[in-house]
Amino acid sequence: MAAETIHTARDADGLAALIARAAEEAGRRSDGSARGLPPVERWNPPFCGDIDMEIRADGRWFYMGTPIGRPALVRLFSTVLRKDEDGHTYLVTPVEKVRIKVEDAHFLGVEMTAGERDGGPVLTLRTNVGDVVEVGSEHRLRFLIEGEHRQLKPYVLVRGRLDALLSRAVMYELIERGEVIDVEGVPMFALRSGGAIFPVMPADELDQLSQ
Repeated sequence: MAAETIHTARDADGLAALIARAAEEAGRRSDGSARGLPPVERWNPPFCGDIDMEIRADGRWFYMGTPIGRPALVRLFSTVLRKDEDGHTYLVTPVEKVRIKVEDAHFLGVEMTAGERDGGPVLTLRTNVGDVVEVGSEHRLRFLIEGEHRQLKPYVLVRGRLDALLSRAVMYELIERGEVIDVEGVPMFALRSGGAIFPVMPADELDQLSQ
């Protein structure tokens, strides 16, 4: 693990075992009850190099160019992901930190439910690795428009600096719930959830895209 790059499948298995032990230890209180996700933001281990692991834009995880086909293993790795201020993403345990590649977002948003609280809308999103977040001030939506075809790409902040790109089906559900809202004097096509407003684009720009 001290080498700059981790090459073998044995290393990946060893890393998975180490992560499993760390997650189990960190995920239990002294009385044995569940505590939640490992506290990766509080860990400060040494950097141990790059591992040939990548999260693709469609949410699939690859190791050495091969898809990781075990959902339980992907979920395990996802619990110790951390994106640092340097813009890179790492798998982190109390004793080591390895860097991985991320093509777009860390997760994929695959399901949305809509409800109400105190008379206002509340949107809840589920990721491909089982995270469930309520859109609001702590889990904010952001929108990018990319490419020559001006493709709309919605993201939600899951935890730390980790984002989920919402699937096209979820995006369509979101857009159906949009409305024109005055934001600082500008009519914006936007969404409401959890008492917060999330602008998508200026209303006149939406009209142009719709033509």
